[in-house]
Amino acid sequence: MKLGDGVEQAIHAVAVLASLPPGSLLSAAALAEFHGVSQSYLLKHMQALSKAGLVETMPGPKGGYRLALAPDRISLLDVVLAVEGPEPAFRCKEIRQKGPDPLPAHRYAKPCQINVAMLRAERAYRAELRAVTIGQLMAQVAADDTDGALAARGCKFFEPHLRQTPSNEN
Repeated sequence: MKLGDGVEQAIHAVAVLASLPPGSLLSAAALAEFHGVSQSYLLKHMQALSKAGLVETMPGPKGGYRLALAPDRISLLDVVLAVEGPEPAFRCKEIRQKGPDPLPAHRYAKPCQINVAMLRAERAYRAELRAVTIGQLMAQVAADDTDGALAARGCKFFEPHLRQTPSNEN
């Protein structure tokens, strides 16, 4: 299974937003610059995250993005589904019933065993992604940042880019 680059970008963007001080926003331009990715491509995924209710969009020249939910309420599966959509990775087209001289339909009363196996794997994959939250990832990253270099890098870059939510929006 191959996920698009947008999944990685969206997860990183959500993780960065999770680390912001309360009432703060970041523009898509700042998020894209920090990760060295295309702003227009990232915007597409930020819109998907917003539509899924994972991030909030504050419009206007001083606007930006912030999390709509607590980091412990956003799973990796939530982000993947927002970006990639809810369809399973494998979609059976029942090709076993096609081709020259197919067997009668009653021979295919049982589900395709390939489809059954693939959907079982999809359920396991989704269960694993559902079990990991952005909050858990942030805690692991913080624990691994023993010298504070990662936190310092983020603070140095984001401090001049932080925007504040209007006081009646908090």
